[in-house]
Amino acid sequence: LLPRRVGGRLPVLFAPRLGAPLAVPAAPLTTTAMAKYVCCIDQGTSSTRAILFDKAGKVQAVHQQEFPQIYPEAGWCEHNPEDIVNSVTECVAAACKQAKVKEGDVAAIGIANQRETTVVWDRNTGKPLHNAVVWLDMRTKDTVTHLKEEAGGQDRFRATTGLPISTYFSAVKMRWLIDNVPEVKEAVQSHTAMFGTIDSWLMYRLCEGNPHLTDISNASRYMLMDLKTGQWCPTVCSAIGVPVECLPEIRSNSEVYGKMAEGPLKGVPVSGSLGDQHAA
Repeated sequence: LLPRRVGGRLPVLFAPRLGAPLAVPAAPLTTTAMAKYVCCIDQGTSSTRAILFDKAGKVQAVHQQEFPQIYPEAGWCEHNPEDIVNSVTECVAAACKQAKVKEGDVAAIGIANQRETTVVWDRNTGKPLHNAVVWLDMRTKDTVTHLKEEAGGQDRFRATTGLPISTYFSAVKMRWLIDNVPEVKEAVQSHTAMFGTIDSWLMYRLCEGNPHLTDISNASRYMLMDLKTGQWCPTVCSAIGVPVECLPEIRSNSEVYGKMAEGPLKGVPVSGSLGDQHAA
């Protein structure tokens, strides 16, 4: 989670599987030698946890909170994106209270999140346009069938993305939302739609400046990323019908994405992000 000084400057970070260095501008570290903890936000399918680890890797505080599961129809599963944000802020506050955290005690924050679960929100208002469609949701069966039958079958995009066409992956959830939710379709047409997985949604809502980012482990589960370049593939995005402009910028797993905008950890850098199964 924490970058180290190399000759008074921050090191170059490497994106997993790419081997391509990501330039990190020289800057002083914002953390101090007095920091006691790192904070992990573990945002899962049915609950959220915030954990404070000390320098020896021991848990010094933890708070866990469940949030509602929404089942509009058989085989469908949704989460209210606001419930997820609220659960994170409440867990962080409770863990900090347990440990009696003071300013400067927490060096950095990392996020591990449920993968593939998809949120769409409006660029102008920052408000969700629909509930998050959860990774296990099966509503996209017809979308999957259409994409398979259109050309190439189940492995149509595998050579580029490494993934078969499946209800699991974020791209088909995005396409379903565009096709079936008028507010989402309108936002896409007016260039105000912002798509992302839970890591993106949390960074957008929690960090100063509302960055629209994802890390490479989460991006690899969209079924839109070119494994050779580590970037969104315009050809695949066009074939599925998801505009590249709606997608978050892909970053490495270990770098500063932003600083917490408020709460007990205001100003602390969010500097690690991994999809939960990758992290495990």
